[in-house]
Amino acid sequence: MPPQKTQISCPRCHKPVVVQIEQLFDVTSDPGAKQRLLGNVSNFAACQSCGYTGPLATPIVYHDNDKELLLTYFPGELAMPVNDQEKLIGPIITQLTNHLPPEKRKGYLLRPQSFLTYQSLIERVLGADGITPEMIQAQQKRVSLVERLLGASSPEVRSGIIKQDAALFDADFFAIFSRLVEGALSSGQEQAAHKMEEIQKQLLAETEYGRKVAVQSNEIQEAIKTLQAAGKGLDREKLLNILIEAPNDDRLNALVSFTRPGLDYLFFQSLTERIDKGSGEERKKLEILRAKLLEITRKVDQRAEEEFKHAKTLLNTLLSAENIKQATTEHLDEINDTFVQVLNRALQDANKKNDVVLMPKLQEIVAVLQQASAPPPELALLEEMLAASDETALIQMIEQHAAEMTPEFNSIVASVISRSEEQAGGKPSGEEAQMLEKLQVIYRAILKFTMKKNLA
Repeated sequence: MPPQKTQISCPRCHKPVVVQIEQLFDVTSDPGAKQRLLGNVSNFAACQSCGYTGPLATPIVYHDNDKELLLTYFPGELAMPVNDQEKLIGPIITQLTNHLPPEKRKGYLLRPQSFLTYQSLIERVLGADGITPEMIQAQQKRVSLVERLLGASSPEVRSGIIKQDAALFDADFFAIFSRLVEGALSSGQEQAAHKMEEIQKQLLAETEYGRKVAVQSNEIQEAIKTLQAAGKGLDREKLLNILIEAPNDDRLNALVSFTRPGLDYLFFQSLTERIDKGSGEERKKLEILRAKLLEITRKVDQRAEEEFKHAKTLLNTLLSAENIKQATTEHLDEINDTFVQVLNRALQDANKKNDVVLMPKLQEIVAVLQQASAPPPELALLEEMLAASDETALIQMIEQHAAEMTPEFNSIVASVISRSEEQAGGKPSGEEAQMLEKLQVIYRAILKFTMKKNLA
């Protein structure tokens, strides 16, 4: 039973809200189903008018053959008798059973587990993945803390909250907060995103973990500057000198993360030769450095291996989905450079083997990623305008796209100008100055055009 879009009235303000309704979450045939359930994509209301969010009173059947889970949930507010519940889930269970190969039809299908609350259903699903109720409770505390920070009336009130719950501001909290900021930005909630960025700055300054993150971020920037200064002439000897001069372990970690391919056998051989030639304190310092570099590179390689394993698992999940495009769209937040490398390697292998079954599936994934990475139409149009040969060509382009010359588009141009000025630090030079001048010409031309259109 595929997800269905429908319009309901918001439980709080009664304004129309479009929601996605789904009763059967069959993870066996659709791996993306679990993400839709846990991520509040289906059967969840989010009102843009009043901000209300909450699950909908929808019967749910959850199935995972690998973990032998067949779970059902009937909202109490539906007041549905047990006989009616069985009449509803019977055909659904029969449907998913018929789609299973005979060897996967096991006894658990005859004993579905019923849950009285939505939360208990979610806890059972997460529990099968090794996530305990204590872990869920800790996560909920952090989400609640975010809500309190967002609702605080002033920075002073937020400071009080930060001191009161200092122990909760850890890596998990900052990961949750970063995802919320990204979500607000991607959904166009600029005001909410701006407020979150203000809170984030305060958290970086006033929490122990935040200060640690700020220091690490600063060391990463300094490492980048050092490597940029070295330029194309960076070789093993120069890299070794840079690592020796690293002022602290955070800088050393950052430098190694950027230059891991250069820390090969020949590099460590060169370092060992220096150690053998050294004496006293210098020799001891180099030996400590070698031990640190070996440990850092081991951790970097381990993380890279874990990322590749995760990317391969994700690719297999997408390829096994009934609707590859939909599954890829639902997992876009997990797509990174490592996944793209794994995907490209799979494309090359499929091409060499002339695999006519696998290649179209891989190309479906590529198509979704290309569409997701394409710039918004407004930015694409702005890029065309920046390429206009002169002001006459620019005016002609504006007239051709008259319907797209809206206040929103002008606001986007103004935002790009503002960001460009900030990045230039108020003193643009060279190409930056030329780009800003072009943007300002475009902004004035659009304003002039829209004013004439309004007067007409």
